[in-house]
Amino acid sequence: MTERTPLLHYRLSTSVNESEMRAAPAGQTAEQHPVIPRRKSTHPRQPQKLSTFFGVVIPTLLSMFSVVVFLRIGFVVGQCGLYQAIAMFLVAYFIISMTVLSVCAISTNGALDAGGAYYMISRALGPEFGGSIGIMFFLANVCGSALYVLGLVEAIVDTFGVPEDKTIVSSAYQVLPSGYWWSLLYATAVALLCLLVCLVGAHIYAKATFIIFLVVMFVLGTIFISFFAVRPRTIPLPGAATPGPIANGTGPGPPTIANFTGFKLDTLLGNLLAEYTVDYTTGTMMTFATVFAVMFNGCTGIMAGSNMSGDLKNPSYSIPRGTITAVIFTFIIYNLLSLLVACSCDRILLQRDYSFLRDINIWNPFVTIGVYSSTLSAAMSNLIGASRILYALARDDLFGKVLSPAKRTSHSGNPWVSVIISWFLVQLVLFSGKLNTIASIVTIFFLLVYAAVDLACLALEWASAPNFRPTFRYFTWHTCVLGIVGCAIMMFLINAIYASASIAFMLLLLLLIHYLSPTSSWGYISQALIFHQVRKYLLMLDVRKDHVKFWRPQILLMVSNPRSSVGLVTFMNDIKKSGLYVLGHVQLGDLNTLPSDPLQSQYDSWLSLVDHLNIKAFVNLTLANSVRHGVQHLLFISGLGGMRPNTLVLGFYDACVPEDKLIVPSLSTSRSTDPSNPSHDPEEEPPLFHFAPLRGSSEEKEFGGEFGDGKVLGPQEYVAVIADAMKMLKNVVLARYFNHFDRAQALSFAGKGAVYVDVWPVNLMRPDSCSYVDTCSLFLLQLACILNMVRAWRKARLRLFLCIEQGRSLRGTEEKLGQLLKELRIKANVYAVPWDEQVALHWQRQGESGRKRPPQDASDADKDEEKRRAQEEEENDDDYVNSFPSNATRLSDEYLSAVNRLILEQTRPPPAVRFLYLPRPPADTRRYTTYLRQLDLLTQDLGPTLLIHGVTPVITTDL
Repeated sequence: MTERTPLLHYRLSTSVNESEMRAAPAGQTAEQHPVIPRRKSTHPRQPQKLSTFFGVVIPTLLSMFSVVVFLRIGFVVGQCGLYQAIAMFLVAYFIISMTVLSVCAISTNGALDAGGAYYMISRALGPEFGGSIGIMFFLANVCGSALYVLGLVEAIVDTFGVPEDKTIVSSAYQVLPSGYWWSLLYATAVALLCLLVCLVGAHIYAKATFIIFLVVMFVLGTIFISFFAVRPRTIPLPGAATPGPIANGTGPGPPTIANFTGFKLDTLLGNLLAEYTVDYTTGTMMTFATVFAVMFNGCTGIMAGSNMSGDLKNPSYSIPRGTITAVIFTFIIYNLLSLLVACSCDRILLQRDYSFLRDINIWNPFVTIGVYSSTLSAAMSNLIGASRILYALARDDLFGKVLSPAKRTSHSGNPWVSVIISWFLVQLVLFSGKLNTIASIVTIFFLLVYAAVDLACLALEWASAPNFRPTFRYFTWHTCVLGIVGCAIMMFLINAIYASASIAFMLLLLLLIHYLSPTSSWGYISQALIFHQVRKYLLMLDVRKDHVKFWRPQILLMVSNPRSSVGLVTFMNDIKKSGLYVLGHVQLGDLNTLPSDPLQSQYDSWLSLVDHLNIKAFVNLTLANSVRHGVQHLLFISGLGGMRPNTLVLGFYDACVPEDKLIVPSLSTSRSTDPSNPSHDPEEEPPLFHFAPLRGSSEEKEFGGEFGDGKVLGPQEYVAVIADAMKMLKNVVLARYFNHFDRAQALSFAGKGAVYVDVWPVNLMRPDSCSYVDTCSLFLLQLACILNMVRAWRKARLRLFLCIEQGRSLRGTEEKLGQLLKELRIKANVYAVPWDEQVALHWQRQGESGRKRPPQDASDADKDEEKRRAQEEEENDDDYVNSFPSNATRLSDEYLSAVNRLILEQTRPPPAVRFLYLPRPPADTRRYTTYLRQLDLLTQDLGPTLLIHGVTPVITTDL
């Protein structure tokens, strides 16, 4: 009886990537770095002795041939004809060749280790892609192993099993019981055989690889000889004794016989064009896409040699030459077989008997032996490969303790636990028995792996990494793109649903690993690509092309100790408006007296702080002999190209006791009772909080705290920092009372619309100037508007306060300001605040009879005389020659306290934050302490307040 082999047997996806691992010696899992020497394994390693032929050519040939060469050639030619068959092989091998070039390039850029494609992808693209692809690679090999086991069992049952339909003529060899449970029993026995081989060690299979290769090549030789040696004959078709409704268009019923004609021109002409028909095993109509999908399954296996790099004498020489040789050889064999089949076999024979090569062979069992050998070889190699991938995943700790048992190995280095886990999963897959579904999933998974390899090579090429120097140079980024596109098209051509699901599954694993896995030391290609692109765009960011319409705040926030600055750091993250945000820190010291740079060990803690607070900021630390010089350094060097800080933010210099906002909640109770006690167990804190503890004394300033050596920033130096920034044309922001600021609490009433942001655009320290449209005032409005544009602050209401004296037009001033706000597209409520009483205090001199400001109705001559007398008096007063805010005025404490009370009285309910006008420091450096004291009086008990001084135009009414 003619052996019947269903189409699902032909869809056996060749396990390309894991047959690569079939001869991988146990224990070869040491991680390879480009500079750091390879880690030595605790297990003895076998010497690298395999040549190109034994280490690359043979594994690749066996992976690519498998059963396809015996069972699919007739199916492809019979359905699509010789012309389309050759075109299919050209397209399929073009896709494969593009991936081969990428495999050769990556494999010659460094030694590979256990894991094959997983190892290449993970070390090139990082743990996220590597882990997700590795899991899919593992599952593909598990399913592939089960697929080949079931295929072998079906081939055995078709030959030796008792048919369920007794009407079919049986042979004397059909003695095995058939049925689902019997097939499952046979499959379990075959899987156990594979398990025993893998438990003993992969070296046993490696020794048998050459014997299997000889068997397959011998069977192929007999097939080629049979085309010339066997005489024309008539061959009965499978299922001829069973009537069926399926017809192929040649007659009223299904044909029962077909001819092997030998080499005839008529036979060739009849097989040139396509003639798609119903598949006799599944009853489905064949198309170009379905035939191409079936055929393509047998063209994979290209990565078998790359995973053998640890056993090769010269991997960089053997992998490209051996892989390309195997690909060319299989391409020639497939096309030559297609031509011989088309010249000698009737179309009916090719369409109705997929195992016809056995029937025309000089000795029929030869083909059966070849099918059994190649299928068993593929099943074992997939199981071995799956165990090696699982072991590599477990060793890399990408999934934590879930895979930790898979790390165990025997004394010889064989990962026996991984082998058992892989076998158990194979056994579970055997229960399904749905070979078509399994084959499609396996093929799609392998195609996704190939696409990932092309992507890895493309990323390395585009990143222009200096260490990417493969000795194989016959590739470009164009070949990588073609490989990716080809693999993607094939995935969706085979099964669009499975392709979409596999990609979604890979992305889910990628996100899971990204958020759960620890940082690896493999390197991230994404960082190299980002660096490459950022450098290019920074060069394009020309500061000469800056325009006020596109101005945005680029902030340098000076932080003394992050423990007391959490509120300010998070608030300034809201106000940056997608601009540059740099956290700066100055450590006092002299590098000449230190053995090494003390800042290098602190960067990890600062970057962990950025991650912990979930802010988008850079970190810039500097070492200087004073805080002032350190801030100057940061203002000079922070940023790059057109991305440089334009705004300096400092915590206010006051006597507020700092509060540690980075304390572990479990420790907050004990430490809050004694904030001055710095003693605590560092083991109880998260590792990211490696900052110096706060002193907790009243001498500690929010900005001017300790900087490592006990020196404290003085008020004179603090104001000098402000003056230096203004000299460098940097905007300055002083933030007060943010040490207790809680963003969530401040916005807790946003749902009720009761959150306010107050803006006082007038220079309150210079009451003789009532201008509210100067550069600094507009800068205040811009920052307040930016804050109001942040999603969390959109429900906050802006309140704009104008200080107006009697005799001035209140209504006219409000209307003018309202028109300005309308032109600036700023939505705010304007409030006029009379402050005559406060201004009167301003003109009173301490210890004098109370020189008053000239009345509003005084003549111009009287005003000029008053100004002249004031200037003469000031010139005779050395202490006030360069005083602020002008040379003609002096501020009293009573006036500042009165203005402070005015602000408190006018803001009911209290706002979440206030924006005040910050005047320039006095030119006389002797007045710095007085300047700081008066700022303190002005902002006393105001809550979170920003004192802002702008030096550059930031608002325009132009389109």
